[in-house]
Amino acid sequence: MKQFDLEVFEQIPVIGILRHSHSQQIKEAARAFHAVGFRTLEVTMNSADAAENISYLSKLYPDMNIGAGTVCTTEDLSSAREAGASFIVSPVTDITLIGAAREAGLAVFPGAFTPTEIYCGWQAGATAIKVFPMSALGPAYLKEIHAPLPEIKLVAVGGVTIENIDDYFAAGAYGVALGSGLFRKDLMEGDYETLKQYQEKMYERVMGLL
Repeated sequence: MKQFDLEVFEQIPVIGILRHSHSQQIKEAARAFHAVGFRTLEVTMNSADAAENISYLSKLYPDMNIGAGTVCTTEDLSSAREAGASFIVSPVTDITLIGAAREAGLAVFPGAFTPTEIYCGWQAGATAIKVFPMSALGPAYLKEIHAPLPEIKLVAVGGVTIENIDDYFAAGAYGVALGSGLFRKDLMEGDYETLKQYQEKMYERVMGLL
């Protein structure tokens, strides 16, 4: 199993989220994602053939962090680990799941929203906290959380776009994760070059901020 490369993530602190896509879409989207320069990609476990796609991508792109999203149970965690995932992302703060991920040698990004959830997840050993859904309160909320808890690494998820990504990093985000912001639905059925061009704009925007 490949270990999560934290240095790679910190150089390009963006997680791409592939959710409810079929295998061919995932292969084409990942090809564009990699070609553009992004290096951390998540396939959600509630997608069809998620484990098979994680395994495929892990072998094809050894220079990338390939992980599993929407991991809510230890069974999901086991499937992700066996498929070759180097990290997991969850929509919830489950202390048992965080501990199991650490024991399995996986990086773990639990989902949290309140200050208490965020603090408990971090104390349990999370790699970083997925603050979700950010679309509810936006960058201002992240800034409010970051002020008293500056040591906690916060990853903004939900509603992050090319138009507001600057605001999230300015608010103190350690990283961001995007689904439709990187894999626009109408482009997922189109050609590879169009999707790649769209992702290049986001990559240039992110690198210009770092």
